[in-house]
Amino acid sequence: MHFLVQLSLVSVAAVAILTWRYLSNRGTKSQPVAPATLDEKKDVDPYDAIKPMQGDENWATTPPIKLRPFKPKYHMTMALENIEMSDLVQVDSTLQDRLQLRRSLLSEHPQATTQCNKVAEPATLELYQWMVSTYLPKRFPSIYHRNGADIYNTITHSRMPLNPVSPRAALASLGENVDTDFLILLPSSKAADGSPIYHLESFVTCFPAGFSTREKCGHPLATIHAPVPGYAAKLEKSMDRFFARLETGRIVRRANWSVTTNDRLFTEGGNHMYADEEGHEKDKPVGNAKTLDVGSPNLEQEIERQRKEVVVEDCRLRCERQTLHRLPHTGALVFAFKTYLYTLAEVKDEGLGPELADAIDGLGKGNVPAINFYKRGVVWGDKVKEFLRS
Repeated sequence: MHFLVQLSLVSVAAVAILTWRYLSNRGTKSQPVAPATLDEKKDVDPYDAIKPMQGDENWATTPPIKLRPFKPKYHMTMALENIEMSDLVQVDSTLQDRLQLRRSLLSEHPQATTQCNKVAEPATLELYQWMVSTYLPKRFPSIYHRNGADIYNTITHSRMPLNPVSPRAALASLGENVDTDFLILLPSSKAADGSPIYHLESFVTCFPAGFSTREKCGHPLATIHAPVPGYAAKLEKSMDRFFARLETGRIVRRANWSVTTNDRLFTEGGNHMYADEEGHEKDKPVGNAKTLDVGSPNLEQEIERQRKEVVVEDCRLRCERQTLHRLPHTGALVFAFKTYLYTLAEVKDEGLGPELADAIDGLGKGNVPAINFYKRGVVWGDKVKEFLRS
């Protein structure tokens, strides 16, 4: 276990015992096996060879990256690119405020922000141990310091224990100290041809983009993406194949975009024609029942009502920087994302107003025209485009 060499013998033994118990409880059931490693013929372990971020001590003056992934026509594709393992997490000047918000959300919405099914406990602990013992102190040495049995966060002045009391506690610790959301997927079932089907089994998500992560926990990718028009026809099979074949040691990145009518980062509903979370009992899941029925005789009236409520100054370009990699020992997949919000005025000041407006028009012109409805473009589109082109 190369990437755990920095841990004490006690920590290693604890992880080994927990994993042994997990395997024993599973009996003769098949275990996830990591595919062949990209770097097996190389001397470099990509999980240990984490490069320090240059100038990480200047995080407070580092502006957030500008993601502009929109195109004239929307085509549903994975659009992946390879990156280095060191680039898993990004830090910038929003870090302190984001971590404060994340801590608050984890406290107010514990069930919505963290879950861990028993099958994912070893993988959750593997991710956590690697993050605290290797990745964070190596990548951001000015922010995360090794301090005995803990990692000390110099920004929040909090500690991340090397030996968390439980997998859920490990997730909460990650959520409070890293401005990235993590979802762990395991091949919990098989297709008719015997190929693995990945299920979401563990997560810490403080910034869901209009869906309830807890309601999706335990479900396969196809069920999770069922509300997304075009997913089954355009992406389901290719994503299942890619997830099954992703090599250990490889990490890929992509970005997505949408326009929201508010600046809320924690959004369990409301971005995808779903019921808004306002008015729901605290920490109760928000139903994903669509608020607009395409067969309703009152559809146009309801769309018009929602259009009138749109305030352009409140709208945001919401982007996610997403990554996917495989853990080397459990073989679990880790889907991670960081959320960025940009005002429309910011995009316009960059001279990209017309391009974003064209991309909004293009939502209904690509290979999945229904995505315009799904992303609520029929509600906010006209006002936003008018502003961007003015």
